[in-house]
Amino acid sequence: MGTERIEAFSDGVIAILITIMVLELKIPRETTLSALAPVLPVLLTYVLSFIYLGIYWSNHHHLLRTVRRVSGGMLWANLHLLFWLSLIPFTTGWMGENRFASVPTAFYGVVLLMAAIAWWILQQRIIATDGEESLLARALGGDWKGKLSPLLYLTAILLAPFVRWVSLGLYALVALLWLIPDRRIERALAS
Repeated sequence: MGTERIEAFSDGVIAILITIMVLELKIPRETTLSALAPVLPVLLTYVLSFIYLGIYWSNHHHLLRTVRRVSGGMLWANLHLLFWLSLIPFTTGWMGENRFASVPTAFYGVVLLMAAIAWWILQQRIIATDGEESLLARALGGDWKGKLSPLLYLTAILLAPFVRWVSLGLYALVALLWLIPDRRIERALAS
């Protein structure tokens, strides 16, 4: 089996998640800039979550370019990833509606951490299917971003009850680390 079905399904799920998030935004009844103040936390969490979903969508595309053969384990690992991504609209709304309260902010981080773990599992299933000398295995190398991101998420989760703004900054930092598609895979595909 090729990657077309897994790509199409994943693309569809991510598009639906983004649509759900934007539909949750409440439109102010007034036409002044000050009318945006009450919805600003929700709007900011939407922007961050949109960026995260965009990062996963883009890197998922690059990741699947390395796959020679799709296995059942890869399908389930991909569904596992999509499960955690599907919780992003819920945690986005919860965190934004509650003005970045500590528990929703920590839970947002838990979902991001679990999505990162699911991503790692998907990578491992691809390597197990295609072999230790596969294009993906060679491209990942030390994978410093893949190792640093869960540590930053965990730090943010633990700090959320005390300094939630630092937690939010760490979530934004991880997003910035991943904003550019993974060049290691692009280089491996080009060679």
